[in-house]
Amino acid sequence: MFEPFPGNYVWNLQVNLALVCGGNHGEIDEACRPIQEASAKGEDAGTALLFDSWIAVAKQVEANARADEEAGYLLSAGTKYGRASGYYLSAERMQSRDYAPRWEAYDKGLELYRKHVELRGLHVDFVDIPYEGGSYPAIFVHDGSGIKRPALVSCNGLDSMKEQVNMAGHGESNLERGIYTLFVDQPGTGEALRKRGLTAVYDTERWATPAWEYLASRADVDEKRIGMFGLSLGGYYAPRAAANEPRFALCAVMGANHVWGQRQQERLANEGENPVPHYWDHVMWVWGKDSMEAFMDYMPNVTLDGQIEKMKMPFLVTHGEGDRQIPVANAHRSYEQAVNCSKRHLRIFTKADFEIEHCGADNGTGMRDYIADWCAETFAAME
Repeated sequence: MFEPFPGNYVWNLQVNLALVCGGNHGEIDEACRPIQEASAKGEDAGTALLFDSWIAVAKQVEANARADEEAGYLLSAGTKYGRASGYYLSAERMQSRDYAPRWEAYDKGLELYRKHVELRGLHVDFVDIPYEGGSYPAIFVHDGSGIKRPALVSCNGLDSMKEQVNMAGHGESNLERGIYTLFVDQPGTGEALRKRGLTAVYDTERWATPAWEYLASRADVDEKRIGMFGLSLGGYYAPRAAANEPRFALCAVMGANHVWGQRQQERLANEGENPVPHYWDHVMWVWGKDSMEAFMDYMPNVTLDGQIEKMKMPFLVTHGEGDRQIPVANAHRSYEQAVNCSKRHLRIFTKADFEIEHCGADNGTGMRDYIADWCAETFAAME
């Protein structure tokens, strides 16, 4: 993994994710240079300085995009608006809940993402998925043809957002293989958490079934070929959903997360790296708990033991051998328990793949494209 901040995994992870999501190396270098000294003080200290540095670059890229737009160079403007959106969202993701400037940055990130979609002429529908008397937001990525094709529900991990996962190339990679993608901000993530106050639940079929039903209602989706995909903590969310919603035709994960609840006990003992600063505040926010005691009391629910065995659809597990957040043993455990799946496959990525970190953060293409290939091949066999 590219590590401009020696010894600070969380800040380095942010840089790599920003690159994977379409960031420019020169712009990101400009954001990182002023905060080298601050990074040495640890992942939590100095995050306000990190925010200011990244936002300064985001604002300049936004200004450059606006100049292109005013000159009539709409495609160039759309490209820059996309990068600026990514920087705003990346900076926001790294802040604590009580850091007020994050909320304006998040709104700006969403606004510029829409401008990116509009000016680039992308086939992205902004939709709401019904959920327990309300709804949560999603984006549907398609080719505009109206042709009935297979589709994936793509769910986030602990701290990712639908826009970021799409900007990491998942939608395009799937489209190249004839698959549409519904990127959801499920409860506990993105807009669902920030704008609608929807917190995470262990029984993820509660929000995944409505996503399946939305896709099945579309004339351009083959309701018999709708799959479930998740990355990072989505390596728990997605299999749990598929295990309890048998209408999903397949399930694939980028990064297994078999016993995430148990992992929280291990993190209390300082085992493994965290994905974001201010970690404990973040997870209590995601799960809607007002104390560490309440959070830890809930965590035994977050396990795939007793769930994977219910799955009957094809199941793919991918994982990096050098994952510093979630041990690779999680991948073997999920695969070994998938005894009732019609087919199952485990793919561990190694140094030969140039991708060994958590969910491919050190590369961003290997796991992504392998999963797209596997899903396309598996869907094709269902025709």
